[in-house]
Amino acid sequence: MNITENNTVAEIVTSNIKTADIFKKNGIDFCCGGGITLKKACEKNNILYAYLEKELLNSTNSVSKAHNYDSWKLDFLVDHIENIHHSYVAESTPLILQYAERVAKVHGHHYAEVIKINTLFKAVAQELAAHMKKEELILFPFIKQLVKADREDLKVKIPHFGTVINPITMMEEEHENAGDILKEIKKLSNNYTPPEGACNTFKALYAKLDEFEQDLHQHIHLENNILFPKAILLERNNKQ
Repeated sequence: MNITENNTVAEIVTSNIKTADIFKKNGIDFCCGGGITLKKACEKNNILYAYLEKELLNSTNSVSKAHNYDSWKLDFLVDHIENIHHSYVAESTPLILQYAERVAKVHGHHYAEVIKINTLFKAVAQELAAHMKKEELILFPFIKQLVKADREDLKVKIPHFGTVINPITMMEEEHENAGDILKEIKKLSNNYTPPEGACNTFKALYAKLDEFEQDLHQHIHLENNILFPKAILLERNNKQ
């Protein structure tokens, strides 16, 4: 739909549920208070209309691009994973936690599954935060050392964890655990299908969970299937 200042917040979210995140970030109620126009919402929240319009258009026009990740240098791939996927998790988690808490509180008496979903997402959010920190502080810097050593034909000092296989094994186990939790959430939510007549917050929660799972699948694929095997091979070659 074409977005104008006379569209209501609810109309915009109904047309594209992804815009719910933009409203949430800017403190605009798109659920119970979604009947007001975009112009009035901006005035009420002291937001420039041009800024909000741009944010909304960007969210509706985003296009994913295919890349040949297997051809990338490992240090570049590490930066991509951090800048794209780790940043996505860090930015999306607080939103989903808010959505899940609100839906559980308001609708939990009628839809018991959302209470369980709220609990499960809190658990996976904690696990992923700790997981990403370990990668960023320990594993990824060592992989970059391996890349630099390979480039400059140097030997790498044996790290405190012995071999890169050890942290990789731990990361893969944590990937599997996070994936299992999201599978359970997907099952509980009936493949992220909100019930008929669900409010916009309910719809936004399921849409965001669906997006989160898809991003995590890509995130884990890049690490498990490309980054980790190549890092193991780099280390093995460095020891020869």
